[in-house]
Amino acid sequence: MTRIRQARRDASPRATLDKAADENFPVAPFFLPRAWRDDLMAVYGFARLVDDIGDGDLAPGGADARHLGVPPKRAEDRLAMLDAFEADLRRVFASTPRHPLLRALQPTVRRHALDPAPFLGLVAANRQDQLVRRYETYDDLLAYCALSANPVGRLVLGITGTATPERVRHSDAICTALQIVEHLQDVAEDLGRDRIYLPAEDMKRFHVTEDDLARPTACASVRALIAFEAARARALLDDGTPLVGSVHGRLRLLLAGFTAGGHAALDAVAAAGGGFDVLTGPPRPTKPSLMRRAGTVLLTARREG
Repeated sequence: MTRIRQARRDASPRATLDKAADENFPVAPFFLPRAWRDDLMAVYGFARLVDDIGDGDLAPGGADARHLGVPPKRAEDRLAMLDAFEADLRRVFASTPRHPLLRALQPTVRRHALDPAPFLGLVAANRQDQLVRRYETYDDLLAYCALSANPVGRLVLGITGTATPERVRHSDAICTALQIVEHLQDVAEDLGRDRIYLPAEDMKRFHVTEDDLARPTACASVRALIAFEAARARALLDDGTPLVGSVHGRLRLLLAGFTAGGHAALDAVAAAGGGFDVLTGPPRPTKPSLMRRAGTVLLTARREG
């Protein structure tokens, strides 16, 4: 699941869940069993809310802070909000949470005996965003993705009852790729938040400075850097694609959609501004591109499955 940089107009659960329509891939498509859709949307609501807290994109009025028991004077303190959110998350597994989105999550957690670790990982990732704003190496970035992205895939496997060590490994590759793709789409917006997810060692290798990233259009060095990182993300998607062929039926369609969403987003990155110019605005995949990529992923899965 990728983050949508759009402030909520109100603090209702519906306002949070409505953001699902703007993701790079369908979160809970119509063809899934109703029970799966409900559970996936419950997880999405959790993930969306923790990202909104971490990005300071909560609705005005302080309703989320009130739900979490945070005093109004500390409602703008993201670390305080994340601490309160984590405390309420732990109530999901032990008692009754206060926030309506976490109360909606509790039946899903109980129905599938989901482990707290993936949920706590997503909270930890958003806490890290408040403290770490640059990543020196690619390995450092991968460690961040292990908190910010990989838990989502593990939760999908948990909800669908299909988790195995091999599937988890492939899922982690896809989810890390999707997170990197999102970072490539949002270079300019992230910089506006004083965050850079392009590894510093790669920026040095391609002679890219932070001033280069602040320009309205990308120079040749920035384009080369983005192309390099996009190729890495594409390789991760390819590494994870066997996951699609390892399952069947409607779950295969869902996982193909996730994987195809990453490929289609990378296609948009490659085409942006005549080639990897992501500074002019976040490049987004088109529906035809998504459908073409989904067909390719499904054909590959059929051959390998």
